[in-house]
This record gives sequence, C-alpha cells and structure tokens, in this order.
Amino acid sequence: MDQKKVITLEDRIPKLRIQRKQRSNRRLIFYLSFFFVLLLTVIYFQSSLSDVKNIRIDGNRYVSDETIITVSGLNERTSFWGVNKELIEGKLRELHEINDVMIERIFPNTLQIKVNEYARVAYLVVDGKNHPILESGMILEEEKAVKRFPTDAPLLIGWSIDEELAEMAAELSNLPESLIHRISEIYFTPVPEDPLRITLYMNDGFKVSSTVRHFSQKIASYPAIIKELDPNIKGIIHMKMNPYFEQFDNEEEQEIESEG
Repeated sequence: MDQKKVITLEDRIPKLRIQRKQRSNRRLIFYLSFFFVLLLTVIYFQSSLSDVKNIRIDGNRYVSDETIITVSGLNERTSFWGVNKELIEGKLRELHEINDVMIERIFPNTLQIKVNEYARVAYLVVDGKNHPILESGMILEEEKAVKRFPTDAPLLIGWSIDEELAEMAAELSNLPESLIHRISEIYFTPVPEDPLRITLYMNDGFKVSSTVRHFSQKIASYPAIIKELDPNIKGIIHMKMNPYFEQFDNEEEQEIESEG
C-alpha cells in the first residue's frame, strides 16, 4: 500500500513541474504583452499619431465647412484626446445660423461635428439683397446676405424691420416645410380696414390675400382648398375668417387687385 502511494506521487511530480512551467510562461507572456501595449500607448500619445487627422462635418447647409473649422479652432496639430468638446460646441453655438452642435471622437484620429442649423423661414428683400430670416427670428446681417436667388423660402417684399415683420417671421416658423415651399412671395399690403393685410404669390400660380395675425392657422387649409379649384381660372383666394375664392372678371380687374 505505501509503495503504491509513493509511486503515484512520483508519477505526479513531472506533471506538476510542467504545470508550473506553463503558468510561468503564461505570466511572462502577460507581462510582455502589457509592456508592449504600454509602450505603444506612450508612443501614440507622444507622437503625431494622436493628433486630429480628419474633421468630418455633417448637417450644415448654409454655414460652410471652412467657417465651422475656423470658429472651432481645430487643426492638424490639435490633440485628439485633448479636444475640449464643450468649449468648441459653445463657440459654434454662437454662430447665428447654428441651433445646436455635437462633437464626437472616432478612433483613432477623426472628429465628427454634427450641426443642426436654424431653418430659414423667409428672405427679407432690402435694396435688392435677400437677407435670410431664421426661425429664431434673427435677420442675418448684410455681409451674410444670400446673393443667389433663394428657392427654399419665400421673399418678403415691402416690409420694414418692425413688429409686423417679427410677427410674420414667428408665424412662418410655425408652418410645415412643405407649405413654406409653396409660397413664392409675400407682400405687405396694409389697408385702413386691415393694417396687417398681406398678399401672397404661390409657386403653383395662385394668389392669396390674408393677414399677419394668426397667419399660420389661416393658411393651413390652403392645400385642401386648391384641390377644389381649377388652376386655369384666375382669381384670388381670401384666407382670413372664412376662406373663399374670388374669380377675376377680366385682366383689368386682376391688375387693379394686384395694385390694391
């Protein structure tokens, strides 16, 4: 019995030595791997590999990439991990056109700037220049005026920068984009009985008479109304209290109405 036990133990000794050696090898591999990872990390942070190499800008339509990059202060020498996202986002939000912005890191060296701009609800025509009016109510300064003919929002013609204009901009900001795109021009045409009267020219050829006060509610039924009208019949759609269509008797009456 005792001899069998001694033999069994001796048989196990080589296996124990092998297991100890395997554990030692695994421990050595772990330490070497950790060392190389640490070394690579130090090299990465101490070299240009950790600098920003790519700046990706998404969501901007009116503010150029160049302007965003300039305001952000980012460049190829900016440390990827040293970027102060909150500070840069705050700077970009100071641009009148930008509603919100978010910066994300994309390893190993790309920054993504996601921009949310204020919608343009109209363009105020002043001395032949089209000044964008944002949904925030801001009218962009002259140096930011759009030189091309705008097609994404209506032109406001005959308006002064006063309370009526501010109220009109607020009403337009409540309209869906699909309805905004149907309006070509909005003229301020006050009369004694309605000092807030406006005249609209629509992109589908119709003419509308309405008023600034609660305009967004009054114009909401426009798509349904024109479905019932013959586009070949000239006239004007009155959209104030109870909408109705008034047909022109002849071209002379149409011209008189336009001047009124």
